[in-house]
Amino acid sequence: MSSVTVYVPRDSASRALGADAVAQALHDECARRGVSLNIVRNGSRGLFWLEPLVEVATPSGRIAYGPVQAEDLPGLLDAGMLQGAAHALCHGPTDKIDYLARQQRLCFARMGITDPLSLADYEAHEGWAGLRAALKLQPAQIVEQVMESGLRGRGGAAFPTAIKWRTVLNTQSAQKYVVCNADEGDSGTYSDRMTMEGDPFMLIEGMTIAALATGATHGFVYIRSEYPDAMATMRQAICAAEQAGFLGDDICGSGRSFHLEARLGAGSYVCGEETAMLDSLEGKRGIVRAKPPLPAIQGLFGQPTVINNVISFASVPLILARGAAFYRDYGMGRSRGTLPLQLAGNLKRPGLVELAFGVTLRELLFDFGGGTASGRPIKAVQVGGPLGAYMPESQWDLPLDYEAYAAVGAVVGHGGIVVHDDSADMAGLARYAMEFCAIESCGKCTPCRIGSTRGVEVIDRITRAGDAAQRTQQVHLLRDLCDTMLHGSLCAMGGMTPYPVLSALNHYPEDFGLDAGGAAAA
Repeated sequence: MSSVTVYVPRDSASRALGADAVAQALHDECARRGVSLNIVRNGSRGLFWLEPLVEVATPSGRIAYGPVQAEDLPGLLDAGMLQGAAHALCHGPTDKIDYLARQQRLCFARMGITDPLSLADYEAHEGWAGLRAALKLQPAQIVEQVMESGLRGRGGAAFPTAIKWRTVLNTQSAQKYVVCNADEGDSGTYSDRMTMEGDPFMLIEGMTIAALATGATHGFVYIRSEYPDAMATMRQAICAAEQAGFLGDDICGSGRSFHLEARLGAGSYVCGEETAMLDSLEGKRGIVRAKPPLPAIQGLFGQPTVINNVISFASVPLILARGAAFYRDYGMGRSRGTLPLQLAGNLKRPGLVELAFGVTLRELLFDFGGGTASGRPIKAVQVGGPLGAYMPESQWDLPLDYEAYAAVGAVVGHGGIVVHDDSADMAGLARYAMEFCAIESCGKCTPCRIGSTRGVEVIDRITRAGDAAQRTQQVHLLRDLCDTMLHGSLCAMGGMTPYPVLSALNHYPEDFGLDAGGAAAA
């Protein structure tokens, strides 16, 4: 009997749910039965409610089983899992699962399909095609391709990627850097982690293209300390890419050089802000820098530096491989391409969904997420991390678009979506936003450092106020405080903290003891 190939994810979310035990039990049980088996530890498909998702390679394609636990394997093998047979845990062909079939996977096209550390797998699935195309172009031509694609930063600020690159290209310096901000600290986000653990060569390729476009010769991936698996995988992938000639002194025999290192962060949320991250990389405490100068002109060690997040760099290889027009044809308005959206919180089917801009929250929450896990109505949806606005049902039909969200005081951010049912206390969540800011602030500017501390106190006074007049006074004070933080903070840490506070206050006044018009209830 020929060997059967079975895929068991090595993604840290899958491992947390028992994937390592499943892989070991599968190996042991097949050895006991004398069955020849080839176990591939792939990346996750992002269907987290089905993890660990085990896939069996059959002549008709991969067949999915999940969620599988070690104790399920004897029964699954008895039922004919290795032949793709039916079972209560069988979902049929993996690529026909509705959750996956309805997506538009560009960045995540390889995710869950390949062995993350196999160069052969990566190359067989369009890997390095973008880099090879870039090596045939002049730096300015690479930048122009990225500009024409409409790619904007996927880290939250949505700044046009090519403008950063062009600035670094046109700034004269003997040394330039490329830095990937992989300090993915937003609540409910994991697309950066999944990329580094499940398709690390894509990130390496994107950063190398950025280096070719700007004249940089050294790069760093700044990985948050809570991601040990991502760090280990990136370091292995960098070594493999160097040995194969895709990094180092002579990239693909071109005579061009680019050296890449992975560096571990120190657990500070504010280091997700690009200048605080640079301080951390330089060995200092992460404190936000005043701008100007811009990092593209004076960044790491005072040199011109390209800074983008993981998904921004990961989008670049496909743009170079297939052309700017291919990528630009996805999306709407000024929001071009796709965005890996991360569904989390109180949902039946949490997971990663990659779609073109323009999808609505309602589609994501119900067509993909399946509604709440608790079975209760959805009350609020926070989009864009812990400092993103809470979206009420009246806004769930807005197209997911940077400008459409900005028009209602919301942000798309890094694409994190966290769902709360009708048992959520919105005043408590607003208080948490202020408390979070107070804890994580770098302390450099007064509106953030002091404003967040006062914000916690004011919200406490609102919720404990004994009479309507006192509550009304404190609500006015809270709004004034938010205005000061919004317009006076040095960076988005303090500047965005008012988003969840004001959205909770505006859309859920009853949780603050206010009537529908925002006046204090008697």
